Amino acid sequence: MVPGQGSESGAVRSARPGAGGVVSRPGLFGRLGTSARVTVVSAPAGSGKTVLLRSWIGEAGLEDRAAWVPVGRGEGDPQRFWLAVLGALRGTAPGSGLVRPLTAAPDLDGWAIVERLLKDLAALEDRLWLVVDDVHELGSAEALRQLELLLMRGPPELRFVLATRHDVRLGLHRLRLEGELTEIRAADLRFTLGEARELFEEAGVVLPEPALVLLHERTEGWAAGLRLAVLSLAGHPDPERFAAEFSGSERTVAEYLLAEVLERQSEEVRRLLLRTSVLERVSGPLADALTGASDGERVLQDLEEANAFVVALDARRFWFRYHHLFADLLQLELRRTAPDQVTALHQVAAGWLAGHGFPVEAIRHAQGAQDWGLAVRLLGDHWPGLQLGGQAATVHAILAGFPAQAPAADAELAALAAADELARGSLEAAERYLRLAARGSASVPAGRRGQVQVLLGIVRLLLARQRGNLPAVAEEAQRLQTMAETPDAAQSGIGDELRTLALINLGITEFWAARLDDAERHLEQGVTLAREIGRPFLEFSGLAHQAAIESVRRSPHARAAVERSRQAIELAERHGWTDESAVGLAYVILAAGLVWQGRLDEAENWIQRAERTVRAEAEPAAGLAVIYIRGELELARGRDADALAAFRAAERLAGVLALPHLLLMQVRAWLLHALVRLGDTERAEQALAGLGDQDRDRGEIRIAIAVLRLAQDDPQAAAAVLAPVLEGAAPVTVRTWLAYAFMLEAIVQEALGDPVAAGRAVERALDLAEPDNALLAFLLQPAPGLLERHARDCARHAALIAEILSLPRGVWGGGQPPQNRGGLGGSSPRLVEPLSQSEIRVLRYLPTNLSAREVARELSVSLNTVRTHMRHLFAKLGVHRRSEAVARARALGLLAPSPRAP
Repeated sequence: MVPGQGSESGAVRSARPGAGGVVSRPGLFGRLGTSARVTVVSAPAGSGKTVLLRSWIGEAGLEDRAAWVPVGRGEGDPQRFWLAVLGALRGTAPGSGLVRPLTAAPDLDGWAIVERLLKDLAALEDRLWLVVDDVHELGSAEALRQLELLLMRGPPELRFVLATRHDVRLGLHRLRLEGELTEIRAADLRFTLGEARELFEEAGVVLPEPALVLLHERTEGWAAGLRLAVLSLAGHPDPERFAAEFSGSERTVAEYLLAEVLERQSEEVRRLLLRTSVLERVSGPLADALTGASDGERVLQDLEEANAFVVALDARRFWFRYHHLFADLLQLELRRTAPDQVTALHQVAAGWLAGHGFPVEAIRHAQGAQDWGLAVRLLGDHWPGLQLGGQAATVHAILAGFPAQAPAADAELAALAAADELARGSLEAAERYLRLAARGSASVPAGRRGQVQVLLGIVRLLLARQRGNLPAVAEEAQRLQTMAETPDAAQSGIGDELRTLALINLGITEFWAARLDDAERHLEQGVTLAREIGRPFLEFSGLAHQAAIESVRRSPHARAAVERSRQAIELAERHGWTDESAVGLAYVILAAGLVWQGRLDEAENWIQRAERTVRAEAEPAAGLAVIYIRGELELARGRDADALAAFRAAERLAGVLALPHLLLMQVRAWLLHALVRLGDTERAEQALAGLGDQDRDRGEIRIAIAVLRLAQDDPQAAAAVLAPVLEGAAPVTVRTWLAYAFMLEAIVQEALGDPVAAGRAVERALDLAEPDNALLAFLLQPAPGLLERHARDCARHAALIAEILSLPRGVWGGGQPPQNRGGLGGSSPRLVEPLSQSEIRVLRYLPTNLSAREVARELSVSLNTVRTHMRHLFAKLGVHRRSEAVARARALGLLAPSPRAP
């Protein structure tokens, strides 16, 4: 019997004119065809249950073996239902010769019909399916018990498929235990993104991928929602705008949800749904607070069981949310029917949530009620915990909910705005808000002055750290530790958090200022305390910088450095902090080790992650490290112009820091290398002349001078300048530089005609490089002849030498001697005008496949802002298209080279 139109027959049908196809769902078809006695398809209205079953029957060729029984709305007559079942079974090939006809009669009993069916079907030998659609409409408890009897006692070849909007009482638990029950739920019926794409294509609707993704997210894969969107999009002039604005308040969606869901509920349930629609999530007690009733938990659980677009958020079924489109409809109905109650509902919600430990939601509802004073107090009370919990993005979103002029009138809010500007990288704006907060702090009520002073102290500490101002950081850290000893801090439980924050930020600043012993001590204390008090975000920040210390003290690929970097990354991934600058530092450390090991493609992956994560405007010290390692990588690849651009950018960035950066001398040393490798020894001499005597005496700078003297064919001068480095009188920061120095010494001695001394220097370089496999020491100034001769004379480092010599030619510092490399003549690309920090942030996303709208979402700015920055970028780069901008930026060293570049 071919099934007729069911109650949801139009939910997922193609909208292509003249087409009758549906989206094929082979995975679900396979589950429907399993050998289980009973299959239950339970999902909300519009989920596509009817169409799924119809298309399965058609595709499986079951038209003459499936009895289709649609249950009418509010069916309460068992006799009518069973006569329909009997008629449907007689309409199938297997049942036509077994099931006897029967006519309606006043005394005809449902139990008798079922017993008669069981007797008629006892001889059934061929597979037969009884498909009952809309079982939830079967209002007779007696009919349900009779159906249960047929399910349990039916012959083996009789299979049942029950489609329902919610579970009904049929004793199916016994079948579940016996493995005789297949269940297809709402989550199974949700359309995947691929299925949604197929639906739109079948309908002839062309939708850009970002718009399709947005619609899929808004509908949550709900079949009817997607179908209604298809109908509305036919001929729509702006599909992207439609997708962005599509909601449950759209007329066709609202009408469907009103008729099929909301109007079917009792007055009590409708009142709960409407009044709680102001919430992002709801629990029973919170619902009771908003309704004044006492049965909110039962109602919510009943709604969830009934598949009424209510979704449980936890295993205990305590917290719930509404389907996005249903929530839109409820909010629309609340504004239409009770607009005067919205503010009061937000106020009640804010009070309940604040009192039960949900500050972020409480603040948002205080803002929804436009109770700005309450919102500021709640945010001020909970900001330290949010900040120390790695929730800067949450704070930024909350602050965006205040009126633009509010910080000018509230010292506490001004201090919070200063912290937010710091997190966004706007140091000057942060200082302005900080001054505003300090001036207004005297007007803060006495009961909140201590809270505001703590807030100001934290912001001043963070600002000083980002400026690299070690004396100021030390002063603010001491002040915070003093605050931690006060009775108020002890009572609020913030004392240990203040100590931890002070120690870790002091250690970070000391590290970048090259005070490694102090940094190591303070970071160890801070990380230990962070673990004790359960502050993983502070632990994560400290671990990343401890890894950095290990990489400097020993080498970038020292086991401890790599281990701590991976610990920090694991913490970040576990807690969702992969956008934090500290994890970018961990990426940089891993990249640095790989660069020195000559594993340049692997290093590229990590450095790109770091570039996407660390914003130099927000964290100049960490940003400099990222650019520095990018320069090392390009130098190792032989892309000397790109390396030079990176080192110059790093040197400029060092200028914003209050104290010399840990890596500054290494940056300047590599910059000299890049100039020499480009054949521009004159500019290298000029750069060298700009250094003070003390800087020129640093080990890394002496190594760079030796490279310069070799390029000038003056090996005697190169030997003289290298001697203090080799003797330890001019130490280097990182041990692997010393391996490089000895390899240069080997080249120098070979040039001076002393092969024995050259051999000793090669041996020493190999000794230093082998523990960490630091191949970069042998790649920047290639000397394969020396290595081959050493391998013949001494077998001690044969494996390491073989590995060095086996590296692809492109890894050998570009494979060309310095004198054969091009210079930086007048044809070198130049920017028309320097890029702003905001333009640089947008530039980072141009090589990706993200649309302008998606870039805006990533950066938390408007689409118009991104488009404006892109226009400015094109003008400054002198290009007209996005692809041209990427190519130009790469040529200028503003972007990493393409991974596909030779």
